[in-house]
Amino acid sequence: MYIEQIYTNCLAQAAYYIESGNEAVIIDPLRNPEPYITLAHKRGATIKYVLETHFHADFVSGHIDLANKTGATIVFGPGAQPGYKAYIATDGDQLKVGTVQIEVLHTPGHTVESACYLLLDETKQPYAVFTGDTLFVGDVGRPDLLSGNLGKEELAAMLFESLQKKIKVLPDQVIMYPGHGAGSACGKNIGKESQSTIGNERVFNYALKITDKAEFIKAVTTDLPGIPGYFFADAHINREGYTFFEEIMFKGLQALSIDQFLTRKMEGAVVLDTRQPMEFADAFVKDALNIGLNGDFAIWAGTFISPDASIILVTAPGTEKEAIERLARIGYDNIIGYLDGGMTAWKASALPFDNIIRFNGSELALLLKNADYQLLDVRNRREVAKDRIAGSVHIPLNELMNRYNELSSTGKWLIYCAGGYRSMIAAAYLKSRGFALVASVDGGINHISEAVPELIELGLETE
Repeated sequence: MYIEQIYTNCLAQAAYYIESGNEAVIIDPLRNPEPYITLAHKRGATIKYVLETHFHADFVSGHIDLANKTGATIVFGPGAQPGYKAYIATDGDQLKVGTVQIEVLHTPGHTVESACYLLLDETKQPYAVFTGDTLFVGDVGRPDLLSGNLGKEELAAMLFESLQKKIKVLPDQVIMYPGHGAGSACGKNIGKESQSTIGNERVFNYALKITDKAEFIKAVTTDLPGIPGYFFADAHINREGYTFFEEIMFKGLQALSIDQFLTRKMEGAVVLDTRQPMEFADAFVKDALNIGLNGDFAIWAGTFISPDASIILVTAPGTEKEAIERLARIGYDNIIGYLDGGMTAWKASALPFDNIIRFNGSELALLLKNADYQLLDVRNRREVAKDRIAGSVHIPLNELMNRYNELSSTGKWLIYCAGGYRSMIAAAYLKSRGFALVASVDGGINHISEAVPELIELGLETE
């Protein structure tokens, strides 16, 4: 028996490869099927099943592409109604893989069709459980991501029953492999560890320690973070089906001349620049959004761009394929090309370009005294509760699209976050909305607290 966790940092997502004999199972694959096919081929195994823990909201799964290429059977838990061929398991079903068995545990709560997969070893003893978004390290799946007739309280009640009757009854030594790690928006505060045990979670997971249903419902439905705009679209795609990954890559990998690029822009395509924030700030196509590939690319692309938008890319040379694949992972299928030669070609053609002023933390105190700048803090509420700069306006980045009109478009805005990645996203977005005087703080509050610690206020309550 062999198990491999395949972790993708930008989505904080874990897929799994399980092998016994010469048969393999993939759980919750990402959209590009090739890494899983390559792994199975390297190990001399045939992929027999693709197991889906639920209809994912935060990414488009690769189950359809993978099944199409390998002949594997797609498996969902009870109650799933996909718009394509799949095996809908019953609670307690056992799937044979080599010399081991995988038992289907129906665990509604995160969604109604949510299932966990219990791996029974060669002696038919519980060895590991793959919990998807039902149970995380230190957390449980959110009950508010289902677009349908059930409210979050009803789903939370289901989740309580699932945890009590299906998860907590497992032996302490059973290894728990979750669907997400720290940073995922599918939980409230997921731990940083990539795996755990049922025993550890029974002791340390706040949700598993609660034995009263009403208390549990209140705990898991309170203080939920915002839902990224693309989540419900992705859940629909995963349920109904999608365009094959190879088609998306072929369409997106079209090198556009400057004339073609300008035509697409005039037709309404969104210009997405995926370069590093500091490189973007020096020169960019007017009205371009900046979401760098080096950060939480998927979350912020899914926040600031509509899932049905046409997208044209400006990239660092050689990163076009990565940008298209990472957009496809979250269901952004309408990428219609990239600027051939990037900003180097644009500047060589003597076309006008925009820029964003950057300051470092050491310059901040002087600017605030003499340059009429107002501070805009785009960190989340938990971060602001720890420290902030007095007098800052606070709008979390994930709320900026709906709240930017609270800011004066003629004001001078100095934007900061923790390190500079999110502040550049905010600066570019405000520029695209007609804010002429925006600047970003390199290194964010981390640098500010080192350079001018007297500006920092600690332990404030959030609004």
